[in-house]
Amino acid sequence: MNTMLNQVADGVWVRQSEWVWSNAIVVRGEGGLVLVDPGIGGSELNQLADDVDRLGIAVVAGFSTHPHWDHLLWHPRFGDVPRYATPGGARAAGEARERAQPMAADSAPGIPLELIGLLTPLPADGGPVPGEIIEHQAHAIGHAAVLLADRGVLLAGDMLSDVLIPLLDPRRPGQVGAYQSALDRLGEAARHVDVLVPGHGAVAEGPEVAARLAADRAYIDALRRGEDPADARLAQDWLSGIHQSNLEQARHSSG
Repeated sequence: MNTMLNQVADGVWVRQSEWVWSNAIVVRGEGGLVLVDPGIGGSELNQLADDVDRLGIAVVAGFSTHPHWDHLLWHPRFGDVPRYATPGGARAAGEARERAQPMAADSAPGIPLELIGLLTPLPADGGPVPGEIIEHQAHAIGHAAVLLADRGVLLAGDMLSDVLIPLLDPRRPGQVGAYQSALDRLGEAARHVDVLVPGHGAVAEGPEVAARLAADRAYIDALRRGEDPADARLAQDWLSGIHQSNLEQARHSSG
């Protein structure tokens, strides 16, 4: 586990939390640093701020890959700068703030609750966020990956993890198809990268990038066929409830 910033590519650093192996990502853009999904607890946000201070580059923006509470956090030390998401993600984050605050308080002590989910829609030109935004509707409304093709890096949000199975949104129908479409888009992007940073879990490099994609495809394909996937990630007992929810949604959508 990386308890400090670890450089994974030119101008891309990752710091991993103890909470569900969550990755806070720092990306150097043309105007300064962009913090992607910073988290998780208050002490960790403080330590991340220390790490950023040591880089000696100003933070110019934040970016949230999707509107789940653990991806909506911020700290005053990062500065009063714009925090972006896709238009759908920003809208959903605003609607979810009241639910997200108690959830965050339970799991991430010491965080500034008043700063959760204060997002604005990313402009069409990407504003200060470098790379290509790959928006899809799997896992959460307005979910976005970020392709930094010039650096060979894909920031995948809550996709392509070595510790989390695909997590279908139980509140929205058609998630199996949405996930399949998202994996097609991410698979195209992954052809151009050597480094994959998921929202949770280990950073993948080289052949492991394709292996992550194959694992998520195999899981979704099994759901689509009405079968129980053979997936090593399911050895983690705490995923069983999520997996059962996925199975039920898949059966309902095919029924």
